[in-house]
Amino acid sequence: MGINPLVTVVEDEEALGILLRYNLEAEGYRVDVVERGDEAEMRLDEKKPDLVILDWMLPGVSGIELCRRFRAKPDMQRVPIIMLTARGEESERIRGLATGADDYVVKPFSTPELMARVRALLRRANPSTVATLLKVGDIELDRESHRVHRQSREVKLGPTEFRLLEFMMRAPGRVFSRTQLLDGVWGGDVYVDDRTVDVHIGRLRKALNRGRVKDPIRTVRGAGYSLEAA
Repeated sequence: MGINPLVTVVEDEEALGILLRYNLEAEGYRVDVVERGDEAEMRLDEKKPDLVILDWMLPGVSGIELCRRFRAKPDMQRVPIIMLTARGEESERIRGLATGADDYVVKPFSTPELMARVRALLRRANPSTVATLLKVGDIELDRESHRVHRQSREVKLGPTEFRLLEFMMRAPGRVFSRTQLLDGVWGGDVYVDDRTVDVHIGRLRKALNRGRVKDPIRTVRGAGYSLEAA
């Protein structure tokens, strides 16, 4: 796939910037987080991103003005821009899109949905930047066909188990806490308790481990779960 896509996040809420960095890096992207609009303009002049996530309300220069300025630069005209805003009114959405944004997400948003929109825009702008096939050890997951195979055997998964496996396959060997899995798979705005994670991990294990194969999911007591490559 070459160098992983660079996503620039322009967001002045520190907690949200950290959340976006974490989830984007888990997807395999390089991430640059900037908190001020005026700083973002200088940063993008130095380093052209593959996609921009841009908050509407920013100190220095507003997101809507930044979007307008980016679109006036020849080398930024084809870079996808997703606007983040607390404004949900149709007129504001239209204004954002008319200024040059490619997509518009209203806070609070579902993190998995935002990641799906990032993938879709990157694939549309440059199909070679987004891998559709993930492979960890003897497990293969195809994002487009929603099929999973292990040692050439097709593994039948429900939609939640598929998302859970996909999330863990982005960072093999990394230990995810139940809270991180809840945020990454279900989204931070959906109330689900920790026990639900254990139930779906159990279902995923059962589906993956048919036959005499090694369990690829490691339980780390007191910490969470990881998907092992070996």
